[in-house]
Amino acid sequence: MKNIRLIARLDIKGPNLIKGIHLEGLRVIGSPGEHALRYYQQGVDELIYMDCVASLYGRNHLGDIVRSAARDIFVPMTVGGGIRSVDDATQILRAGADKVAVNTAAVANPQLITDIARRFGSQCMVLSIEAKQVGPERWEVYTDNGRERTGLDVVEWVKRGVAQGAGEVLLTSVDREGTRKGFDVPLVKAVTSAVSVPVIASGGMGKPEDLLAAVCEGGADAVAMADILHYKRADIGEIRAVAQAAGLGVRNYERT
Repeated sequence: MKNIRLIARLDIKGPNLIKGIHLEGLRVIGSPGEHALRYYQQGVDELIYMDCVASLYGRNHLGDIVRSAARDIFVPMTVGGGIRSVDDATQILRAGADKVAVNTAAVANPQLITDIARRFGSQCMVLSIEAKQVGPERWEVYTDNGRERTGLDVVEWVKRGVAQGAGEVLLTSVDREGTRKGFDVPLVKAVTSAVSVPVIASGGMGKPEDLLAAVCEGGADAVAMADILHYKRADIGEIRAVAQAAGLGVRNYERT
């Protein structure tokens, strides 16, 4: 039985929880704290916070949001966006995060992956990859919240990132993100086939059943969900039930 994790993804701009389509056209959803607490109470396994504009402004602004969440929420939290140095990672981890996700700065300086992994352990260093399809079975790495091309091939980059010390991969399909059309399963499969570390599939979950293809066909170890949760089209309990019915191992959770 394959064990999977159900992760809520919260994209943040300033004080607000936001949601876009293809990482663009960002709409304000509400308070990150209220949504995170709701997902925690529903039994989510982990939370991912992404500062959507941090790469543009050169720093991550999530410290206060993470500190506040850490008082009430007791599941692992991954925080990304604008983390450019070991010092940036240190500040986010001190605020209460368990892991840091790095994309733009890792592309600019792959040594940063190694430096963070050496300081805090590989399990702490999540390689965040924003992928756009550029040909049959070919995807390119993008940075700056899906805005900037890098010329890097996703599969080659993920291999390098893991060799540098990344202990987990957050794989976002820019093409599918916010579309509710399901995950880019060939992309997920290409990445999970290339590396042995856990891969989180992100972008496109429109209904609970979509996770089955990402996990069973794509080989994902976890799914990150945003739109489906924010717009209350399903809750964590319903999604967990679908996974269990398909024979997947999920954390037992008793509602209190």
